[in-house]
Amino acid sequence: MDEESPEKTCSAAARCRILFIVGLIILVLAPSLYPGSAFAPLIIEETGICQFSVQSPLPAVEEEVSLAPADEPVPVEPDEEKVSDANDPARRYHPIIERAAQQYNVDPALVKAIIMAESNYNPRAVSSRGARGLMQLMPRTAEALGVQDSFDPEHNINGGVRYFRKLLDRFNGDVELALAAYNAGSRQVRIYRGVPPFETTQRYIKKVFAYYEYYKEEGATVTESA
Repeated sequence: MDEESPEKTCSAAARCRILFIVGLIILVLAPSLYPGSAFAPLIIEETGICQFSVQSPLPAVEEEVSLAPADEPVPVEPDEEKVSDANDPARRYHPIIERAAQQYNVDPALVKAIIMAESNYNPRAVSSRGARGLMQLMPRTAEALGVQDSFDPEHNINGGVRYFRKLLDRFNGDVELALAAYNAGSRQVRIYRGVPPFETTQRYIKKVFAYYEYYKEEGATVTESA
């Protein structure tokens, strides 16, 4: 190999010095220009070639935390814990229920039973599927019914009772089929020509009827005492 000329050697040294000076300037200005960036020291190889080892200026991005809807409300079974007069949450919403039930000609005791089975009287309840409020209205259903705020007890109950009245009319007043449609959808009731063979739907219907018996007895007791 031929020896390198002095001119080439000086030229390489000059370029290296220029790069060294530029590197120092970058090191000084980097913190203010790129906050959070980290630069490794200047590396000069044995061959005389200057390099900068630069770490990524982008910090690690944390994963977004998605707020998933709450699980389906699971009210206490009637045979596990009886609803007592002292802790009956239906009393709080009794006037709203009575008005809606009278307006749409639905038994108020049945409305109370549906609310108990749907949300356990939690006005802020949200199911895993997105149903909201006391009567667990799906957003599209609520919109179709003109419900402005599904978390508002009066709006929710009025919309829910109106919807249940539509189901009763659709299935010729058959409460069991109307409840099945309220839980699983009218389409499923039509497909199976009756209560769908879904365990959750069948349990739901039994649960509502159990609560219904309680609220009917409670209403009769209140009437007699009055």
